[in-house]
Amino acid sequence: MELTHTAAREGALKTFLRQELGMSEGLVNRLKRRGALLVNGESVWADYLVRPGDGIRVLLEEPEPGYPAEDGPLEIVYEDGHLLAVDKPAGMLIHPSRSQLTGTLANRVLGYYRRTGQDSAFHPVTRLDRDTCGLVLMAKNSHIHAAMNALHARGGLEKTYHALVFGAPPEESGIIDAPIARLPLPSLLRRVSPEGKPARTEYTLLARGEGRSKLALRPVTGRTHQLRVHCVWAGFPILGDPQYRTAESEAMSRDLGLWTQALCAVELAFSHPVTGARMTLKSRMDVPDL
Repeated sequence: MELTHTAAREGALKTFLRQELGMSEGLVNRLKRRGALLVNGESVWADYLVRPGDGIRVLLEEPEPGYPAEDGPLEIVYEDGHLLAVDKPAGMLIHPSRSQLTGTLANRVLGYYRRTGQDSAFHPVTRLDRDTCGLVLMAKNSHIHAAMNALHARGGLEKTYHALVFGAPPEESGIIDAPIARLPLPSLLRRVSPEGKPARTEYTLLARGEGRSKLALRPVTGRTHQLRVHCVWAGFPILGDPQYRTAESEAMSRDLGLWTQALCAVELAFSHPVTGARMTLKSRMDVPDL
């Protein structure tokens, strides 16, 4: 993939890359070492003096991943030349690990790019736990990935989840504001702790059932396992969650036949990194009915 721009002013190339093309400093530094910055067809350094009328080209070549492309079902919710959003089923990892190089979302997305002739790589903007289903948003190249990460850091990526929980919150809506810390190693789990990092979750009660309810959850911060930790700490654990549970929620989950957390990423809202258009993507998945 290439980024192109015709200069309308004079200045150092790096200022065009940062301002007109919106590239991150880290991406510029990586590309300049690969000879991927060109002015009028010539490879140049980032401090090259660009004059009005000069043609700027940036070659965004993606390195080959260390895992294979695989064919398999892929539920595409949205796609354009810059972004891809899919529905991930529960039970699927986002990215390969040392112990599992195949069968992940990254393998299938890479396979899809190969089948459709797209010179793109796997750049997840949002991530889900293995057993959480729903929307995963990806950038198709490192430039868009950096732009989306910056947008995310500014709070410009709004996420909504649905959860089936044991019991119900005391209010129809509210905020859970409780810091989250990691448990001592080798555990990978988290807990609410005064020594943890700030964490905030907004909730809205959507429906009540017999001993359980359906919530909309909106993470204001993005801590690992945040929704699951906040819900169990607040007294309404997510049903089916094998780690963050109580004896009562475990018993109800067993009675309902839920063996994985009833948590689904149902909506993403953001401004498109290239067009600026307001985007609202909705999953075709959801948690079980009450």
